[in-house]
Amino acid sequence: MTTQTTAALRDAHRRFAGRPWLADLALGGGLTVFDMATLLTRDPAPGPAGVLLWGLQTVPLFWRRRCPRTVLGAMTAVFVAFEVLDPVAGKTPGPYLLIFGVYALARYTALPVGLTGSALSLLAAVVTDLLSGRSGPPQPGSLEPITATTFVAFYGVAWLLGHGRRRLGMQAARLRDLNARLRAEQEINARQAVVAERARIARDLHDVVAHHVSAIAVQARATEEVLEDAPQGDGRKGVARIAETADTALIEMRRILGLLTAGDEAIAPEPSLAHLDRLIAAAEAAGCRVTARLDGPSGAIPPAVQVSAYRILQEALTNVLKHAGPADTLIAVRQESAALTIEVVNGPVVDGRAVTGTPAADDRPVPVPVPVPGSGRGLIGIRERVAAFGGTVRTGPHPRGGWQVLATLPLPLGEAPGKAPA
Repeated sequence: MTTQTTAALRDAHRRFAGRPWLADLALGGGLTVFDMATLLTRDPAPGPAGVLLWGLQTVPLFWRRRCPRTVLGAMTAVFVAFEVLDPVAGKTPGPYLLIFGVYALARYTALPVGLTGSALSLLAAVVTDLLSGRSGPPQPGSLEPITATTFVAFYGVAWLLGHGRRRLGMQAARLRDLNARLRAEQEINARQAVVAERARIARDLHDVVAHHVSAIAVQARATEEVLEDAPQGDGRKGVARIAETADTALIEMRRILGLLTAGDEAIAPEPSLAHLDRLIAAAEAAGCRVTARLDGPSGAIPPAVQVSAYRILQEALTNVLKHAGPADTLIAVRQESAALTIEVVNGPVVDGRAVTGTPAADDRPVPVPVPVPGSGRGLIGIRERVAAFGGTVRTGPHPRGGWQVLATLPLPLGEAPGKAPA
């Protein structure tokens, strides 16, 4: 039974909280009906004017939230009129009804307004009551019979309760505002995190797809030329290399797309400098002669730096395949005391022909590669990866011909060591 009563009270509180005018109607109307009914039970019964004037003291409470100053002023005026006219013999109103107006004024108005209005109402009520002879002068420590001290005590308690409730309401509103701002900032941060993650995944997809698809394009063109006048075995080898490169691209794409799936499936580890053989093998399969110079590091390289270095090398080799075709390529990775230097140089290009190492036995000229169209995102991705670590990057023609990508990644201090390249 207690649980049902508590639930009913909570339900009623929620209904009243959402409709404040119902609470005001219940307070003003309930007090008015109760006071008038109490007055009508007196013997002898008072006249209609007395009952009406007595009931009018609480009617203004219906507007206590919207017009608290007017409500207290109207209640005080009706109180003064009842005291002066004395329509009910022996009936002393006292401050008991006025405290509701004082509470409303202290709760719903600012401090100066509440204090001033309450003081004026108190002054008018006390002076009228003393002049009418219904109550005696102030008597400290005594509230009965009604004295001026009674008015001061009741007014003071009502004002303190209203002002305290106002402060609690302001603090609750401030907390709600802060909570709303915090939620808004969290949503903004979450959206920014999603955008940043999507940009990172887009860069990785671009690096993987552009690298392997460029290799496929170069191999396909080379195979097409070989099939015209070369033995059938060479053509089969070229087609096999295309298939291997396509398989590698699919595996890389599945690994990256696996990051977007929600689940506990095992995901392949991020690439690192220990996996450079993959890049070199893919470039060599496309016809490039790759020379790798990997200076053994004096210390371990953090995993984040290794991933970025791997992607920078991958994008640089992709650009070689796109724009230079099967050209001689130099890869150099050097670790200094506090930085990792990555260099990729291709070429040089001489007389419109890409030098690919040992010339063919019949000295056939190597055809000029047809450049694969690019979006420009590759170099942008390289610059963003380098900028993320506060490093430097330089791209452009090499002094001896060809093209050069030179990036320096500072090695952050205090990070967990990663796996160094073999």
